Amino acid sequence: MRLEIRSVGPHHGQPIVVAGAPIATARAVGVLLHGRGATALSILDLADAFNRTDLAWLAPQARSNTWYPNRFLAPIESNQPWLSSALAAVADVVAQVEEAGTPRSRIVLIGFSQGACLALETLIRTPGIAGGVAGLSGGLIGPPGTVWPDAGRLDGVPVFLGCSDVDLHIPKERVLESADVLRARGAEVTAILYPGMDHTVNDDEIAHVRAVVDRVAG
Repeated sequence: MRLEIRSVGPHHGQPIVVAGAPIATARAVGVLLHGRGATALSILDLADAFNRTDLAWLAPQARSNTWYPNRFLAPIESNQPWLSSALAAVADVVAQVEEAGTPRSRIVLIGFSQGACLALETLIRTPGIAGGVAGLSGGLIGPPGTVWPDAGRLDGVPVFLGCSDVDLHIPKERVLESADVLRARGAEVTAILYPGMDHTVNDDEIAHVRAVVDRVAG
């Protein structure tokens, strides 16, 4: 059965690539969100690093390989309607996982770069949407001075943030600010800045994300 994004907007009808265990019988489900210019298939490579054959993995594909057109630090309005459609797409993927029998507490959102920003923004806007979140080279979305609405508590939700301290796309200040905002809402946040790292994912980050995955999956 072909899964696709059902929500309206620019990302409507885009495919959701599935790998791993069957969703209906999986111990937990990982939703993988790719970065700008990448693909659902490419982000699925991350699943191999977690060594969990009992998990299902879903990776939605952004239209034109981008979730929203401008930088995540740009005014919110400049990224519409793409950003709203991207947030709705993630919610739709979660809804389809729920329909297959997996509760939200057994879902982990994992994103890289633009996908990391999307995962974190989804969490802050929709508390309870997932049992854990990992943002690799990303931060909450919005220009400097953004005050994120308090949509509810995130008590006990494990969150990992990892990024280079000299990332050309993701200022370290926004990574740390995002960690503070999420902690203030009750999330259990681990945030690490890696000296001089490129815009990539390293082995230490994989280990931390695996810990979040294992905690959600049990």
